[in-house]
Amino acid sequence: MEAELAKRLVAGLSDAGVNFVSYLPETRLSQILPLMRSDSSFQLAPVSSEQEAVTIAAGATLGGKQAACYIESTGIYVSCYSLVTVGKQLGVPLLLVVGFLGGFQDQRNSFLYSTIGAYARPVLEALAIPHAVIENGDGLETKIKNAVRAANALRGPSALLFAGDFSL
Repeated sequence: MEAELAKRLVAGLSDAGVNFVSYLPETRLSQILPLMRSDSSFQLAPVSSEQEAVTIAAGATLGGKQAACYIESTGIYVSCYSLVTVGKQLGVPLLLVVGFLGGFQDQRNSFLYSTIGAYARPVLEALAIPHAVIENGDGLETKIKNAVRAANALRGPSALLFAGDFSL
């Protein structure tokens, strides 16, 4: 990902009110972590599992934070139980910032990632989690604000899947 896109992504999260991010690092969007660490408006919580990321972010939300979870697309499967019970059933708004693996637009497409990526969107659809694939920086900040607004309005998770220019 280009440094400028990383800066815009972090600024977009901040402008949308996100002030807490739980994360399990992955490679595609990893440039955002140093930027968030150096910005005092973000509180970061590294985790060992995507399910923990969702649960911890939900706790932060219930404590008054605007929370996001930064994970890769495999984390959608790992965190399904928490997304349903905490996110959907209890109505806790969360933004999922997802490094999207294996879409057609992925320059590093492989058999493994194509298989994984093929199921990310259907799982989100099955869980009734609104989502969008973001392939470039066009309207990035607005898309982030809209996703946060949707999570809060619907009282549940919403997801942005970053692919294309974000996966180089």
